[in-house]
Amino acid sequence: MGPVTSEFLKLKRSTSWAVVVLLPVIMVIAGSVSTLAGDGGFADGWHTLWIRSIGFYGMVILSVGIAILASLVWRVEHRNSNWNALMSGPVPTAHVVLGKLAAIAVLAAAMQLVFVATVIVLGRVAFGLPGMLPAEYYVSSVLVIVACVPVAALQSALSTFFRSFAAPVAIALVCTGACTMALLLGVDVVAVLPYALLTQATQIGTALVSGEATSFEASALTLQSAAFVVLVAVVLTAVIVAVTSMLLDRSDTRV
Repeated sequence: MGPVTSEFLKLKRSTSWAVVVLLPVIMVIAGSVSTLAGDGGFADGWHTLWIRSIGFYGMVILSVGIAILASLVWRVEHRNSNWNALMSGPVPTAHVVLGKLAAIAVLAAAMQLVFVATVIVLGRVAFGLPGMLPAEYYVSSVLVIVACVPVAALQSALSTFFRSFAAPVAIALVCTGACTMALLLGVDVVAVLPYALLTQATQIGTALVSGEATSFEASALTLQSAAFVVLVAVVLTAVIVAVTSMLLDRSDTRV
């Protein structure tokens, strides 16, 4: 059985699915409630609902959610003698790393899909918004899923070497906060870092018809902005996987 197939089998009864469903649902509801409490309605319809929902979720919660998922996926390997069994198998280290990454990335993608579905259901059923969620937000969601991969790779690496469940999550919270602050201050160069790239991807195309500003200057949804996210995500993921595999091989050899 390959490492990817093995990881997906482990996900069948994993508590990770509770995070995948509850986290985005709670954040969309919170964004909707705060909007209704603040100005009493959705002046720009779907645009208002999306931006109020994706704001704090994209700038902090999504990365932390991925960190929690990574810790959950790796938790079983740090119990009893599972680590020795994992590392003593005939499967190359890189394949183990990629298997874990695939599982975490799929969970992160599912979380974004739940987010989109929740926005649509609330918009249509609870708030009676006309029409449907604009197409650009489906496209930006694909970019968000792509940008989740390097964060998943980095959090998987941290959860590989930290037996603690909370430590990688705390690191994600601190790093995400620092990257978001840098973006708010206009330090755009941090977008080449995994957490900042994901934050920036969640805000792509978020512009209210009324011209109201978002938390920081978001990029328009263009071919260039999409290509940037994809290219940086691919490079970051490749580098993180390679470094993680190398370090894991060295640590395993010393043991």
